Amino acid sequence: MRKALAAHRGEWLGVAAVFLSVCVAYGPAIGGGFVWDDGAHVTRAELRPVQGLWRIWSEPGATQQYYPVLHSAFWLEHRLWADSPLGYHLLNVLLHASAACLFALALRRLWECPARPAGTPGAAPGAEWLAACLFALHPVNVESVAWVSEQKNTLSAVFYLGAAIAYLGFSNAPRQGSRRLLYALGSALFILAILTKSVTATLPAALCVAIWWSRGRLPRRDVLCLLPWAAVGACSGLFTAWMERRFIGAQGPEFALSFLQRCVVAGRALWFYLGKLLWPSGFIFIYPRWSVDAKAGWMCAYPVAALGLLGAAWILWRFRRSVRGPLAAALFFGGSLFPVLGFLNVYPFRFSFVADHFQYLAGLGFFALAAGGAAALWRRLAAPLRPVLPALAAGILGVLGVLTWRLCFDYRDAETLYRATLARNPGAWLADTNLGSVLMARGDLGEAEIHYRAAEKGEPNNQATHFDLGKLLLQQGRLQEAIDEFSEALRLQPRDVEARDNLGVALAETGREGEAEAQFREAIRLQPGNPTARYNLAVALQNGGRLDEAARSYEEALRLRPDYPEARRALMQVRSLREPSGPGELGR
Repeated sequence: MRKALAAHRGEWLGVAAVFLSVCVAYGPAIGGGFVWDDGAHVTRAELRPVQGLWRIWSEPGATQQYYPVLHSAFWLEHRLWADSPLGYHLLNVLLHASAACLFALALRRLWECPARPAGTPGAAPGAEWLAACLFALHPVNVESVAWVSEQKNTLSAVFYLGAAIAYLGFSNAPRQGSRRLLYALGSALFILAILTKSVTATLPAALCVAIWWSRGRLPRRDVLCLLPWAAVGACSGLFTAWMERRFIGAQGPEFALSFLQRCVVAGRALWFYLGKLLWPSGFIFIYPRWSVDAKAGWMCAYPVAALGLLGAAWILWRFRRSVRGPLAAALFFGGSLFPVLGFLNVYPFRFSFVADHFQYLAGLGFFALAAGGAAALWRRLAAPLRPVLPALAAGILGVLGVLTWRLCFDYRDAETLYRATLARNPGAWLADTNLGSVLMARGDLGEAEIHYRAAEKGEPNNQATHFDLGKLLLQQGRLQEAIDEFSEALRLQPRDVEARDNLGVALAETGREGEAEAQFREAIRLQPGNPTARYNLAVALQNGGRLDEAARSYEEALRLRPDYPEARRALMQVRSLREPSGPGELGR
């Protein structure tokens, strides 16, 4: 009884320590703002009604990625704290702390598995909480926790680890009834995980590795029970890959890599991620995109060295069957990273082959290995020397916590993040584009143009840069330059309705009414439910004296958007006109 109470007391102390340390380390992030594509994740206006929840689940493309559990969570959060970033950041921090605690409980299940081989030493007291704290405080996870969009990582990790704990309970449970319940619970949590972020589809393989590491063998029963999970995960991964190509744009010349080039990217990425875990410094929101030349022999050294490290871990296990940790950690690390190593197209590869948030789950294997190694060392040390290890661990955790705390300040707001990115990676054209948008929104058009021009130089084929620069030039009245930029944006992406609509506005303001009307009508054809294009067409028709057609177009704009005051005023004016009056004002 006393041992049980002491164990529960230790668990609660571990949970408290994790939550307290995470809240302190991520304190600066809690008060941060929205950055980059948070606007595509925090529920948009058209999805905020109850019907929007149905669209999130039933309409691929209604959200940036088909992660309906994630976007349902965002939908609910918007009802709780609307557009205030504080609630989103606080929840992300709490989810990260929860994932760290679940990680500790999963390790406890593995280390205390009743099916472990006889004579296999258990972990040192508190080793699972050391692993949890390493995961909780390592600065490589700041991008996942301080960036609202990456709630997909923290929330899916909670489901992922919950499913792992349930499955391990099922695998170890002696009674048939409780085993069925645990399997059903694990299956439900696994489905929730992949509907939050599909990279969690690697869980069945990760569980196979973990069970083999814990028991020294992989029972056939576990393989069969995990096969349905693997099938669901494979379908999810293929669907996400299709979504990346179809709706997000993960295709084009940037992705035209040969298989050998992809192997080079994968090998280099593995070493990059391992390096960030071992030496936590030099973190950048957008890392430079590598040039990949598979004919250069030194580049092929990356995948060869990665395979060599895996081979060394395998040889170590073959000679000492009880030393399974390095091989298990390597398999877990590589397997969890596989979806983002370059063999499948993901949109961020347009500007970088690596990102810190890609290894949020993969790092778990490394942290478990580090804690297990510390436990093995603790057992071998003489009793008088053992207190040195906890002191050393506390020092390492303290350093990691300070690094995390400092890095969180980069995420204070979008401008701070983009300027920090450009200071460390001046060639980050995406940061130039996004910083230009921030500066233009606050009226600093001169500096905004400098960053847009830098982005165009860095990546001439980025449609968003041409479009944003076109809007800036239109705002400045530099109409022909704006027309050129909008035309280039449409050359790169002909179905961009907003660019076509703005091109029509620029043409109309230069007196080219016929060309402007053609652009507005094409925008309406591409997106019949666009009220702005209907309104702009109506203005063009009104200015051309075609009042009946203008009235009908104003009415249609109001039908699509009842709270459109400009359209309502213009419609009342058209209806009261006996003769054509002064020109209307185009919407931009």
